[in-house]
Amino acid sequence: MSVTPLIRNFCIIAHIDHGKSTLADRLIQKGRLVEDRDFQDQILDTMDIERERGITIKSQAVTIPYTAKDGQAYELNLVDTPGHVDFTYEVSRAINSCEGALLLVDATQGVQAQTLSNLYLALEHNLEIVPVINKIDMAAADIPGVKQQIEKDLGLDASGVLLVSARQGTGVDDLFEAIIKRIPPPRGSSEAPLRALIFDCHYDPYRGVIVHIRIFDGRIRRGMKIRFMSKGAEYEVETLGVFKLALVEGTELTAGSVGYIIAGIKTVGDVRVGDTLTAAEHPCTAPLPGFREVKPVVFSSIYPLDSNDYEELKVSLEKLKLNDASLVYEKDASAALGFGFRCGFLGLLHLEVIQERLEREFGQSVIFTAPSVQYRVYLRTGETVFVDNPMEYPEEGLIEAVEEPYIRASIITPGTFLGNIMTLCMEKRGVQTNMTYLDEKRVELIYDMPLSEVLFDFYDRLKSISRGYASFDYDITNYKPTALVKLDILLNGKAVDALSQLVFRDRAYERARLVCERLRDEIPRQQFKIPIQGAMGSQIIARETVNALRKDVLAKCYGGDITRKRKLLEKQKEGKKRMKLVGDVELPQSAFLAVLKTKES
Repeated sequence: MSVTPLIRNFCIIAHIDHGKSTLADRLIQKGRLVEDRDFQDQILDTMDIERERGITIKSQAVTIPYTAKDGQAYELNLVDTPGHVDFTYEVSRAINSCEGALLLVDATQGVQAQTLSNLYLALEHNLEIVPVINKIDMAAADIPGVKQQIEKDLGLDASGVLLVSARQGTGVDDLFEAIIKRIPPPRGSSEAPLRALIFDCHYDPYRGVIVHIRIFDGRIRRGMKIRFMSKGAEYEVETLGVFKLALVEGTELTAGSVGYIIAGIKTVGDVRVGDTLTAAEHPCTAPLPGFREVKPVVFSSIYPLDSNDYEELKVSLEKLKLNDASLVYEKDASAALGFGFRCGFLGLLHLEVIQERLEREFGQSVIFTAPSVQYRVYLRTGETVFVDNPMEYPEEGLIEAVEEPYIRASIITPGTFLGNIMTLCMEKRGVQTNMTYLDEKRVELIYDMPLSEVLFDFYDRLKSISRGYASFDYDITNYKPTALVKLDILLNGKAVDALSQLVFRDRAYERARLVCERLRDEIPRQQFKIPIQGAMGSQIIARETVNALRKDVLAKCYGGDITRKRKLLEKQKEGKKRMKLVGDVELPQSAFLAVLKTKES
């Protein structure tokens, strides 16, 4: 098997906000991919939402040319990865296309929950790990302490740790040399049949689907016929090249290369992230192992604001799925909102990002229903069904038992905030299974808790009470019995299916009261009173009222007998009764968004 010595494929993995994007900026500047006058921070974060929130959402690839101290020219293919727990799937895709990883640790914060999680992900794929301590220029940097954590918590050799300041550019030259010496070159033969892994895609309105590939065997040229192995679709390569911030055209890509191809692909469904690309004339025998299967944990329905925009929304979701393989959706319908889609997300931040991307990138005005998890329902007939949509929840009399998904939550925090965090976890029905003092200052807490409890405000409250120092990571473990009820929201006596929620029985009253209060502030006043009720089956457990707009029918009475005024008021009362019988309540989009908000927001 031949070895390609001039290419190195690596990714940067770390906990959120440990400096991945800043380090990628310095590597790109050293590689002279962009003039200093054109440079901007977070240069690989191409979406406005990434810049606004200061987080990486999409993995981005870039090829950096580098000449080593011995004069040898190298091609370094870097994949920048997200750090938030919701985007672990993006990280797994990046890791699958690399031979090595720079494991970045913040010198002021040390090893965090996501650092451990991403390390295990990289070790599963047998990547060479290069530990790097970042932010060494900070006044609060504790380099000896962090080295000790890397050795003790991560099991890596602290003597091989590199020290860098991504902000100031300190230690970046040594990092380049370490990448070349410590990360192995890609293995694969350019003469073997073509096998390329599709690790990402994006849609260009003029050129169709642009496919991001990592070639493991063989070579790919312009004019070559290619085949997508999962669908069997065949296309001819029109253009190919590498990522150097912009798309730079080339003549061919060989084994070990990371690049893109354009083949005039207009049928979005033909391309699937994780699929294997091969030559149509001399195909390979077996596809490459794909990425791990995505498992959505949060479910919500999306509806267009105008029901005539349904087809546009469908096309937008298809294009968005190309760029975000973790998005799962199927058709859905609601009596209140018409036709839409039931979508699966990796977390609440993922849901918010999808909503903003639909609105910004595709110009879609959409309504999201309250998020839910997937429950396992045992029916009296002996049948077992999975329910994530309140509209599909069986009647109470048909249900034998219900189970909800639980997570194993790992929280790493300074000991100062231990009491407040334990109180928060108990409030969220968490059961502590382990507590480990990692060193004199840091504690790792392990909790078993229902996934539904961390959906809404857990992450925000954790950051708030720990002043941003606590880190959180979780894995879905199993299902456990729960007391679940369907909470219906009635407007003017009619249930609005899009506002229904599945909630834990003991929290039903609190949730119903909160939703009713939010809706009262959002629903515009009418000429008649609008009762807003929260109901559990036939039992009303909360109520708020939107008061009527009252026309002053007595304005023309400047005096005179009281009976004249009474007559006018009685006439108005009768009119309001008739109006209430036929009156429909219009729900603004803000009312649906208000239901998603938490008590503190």
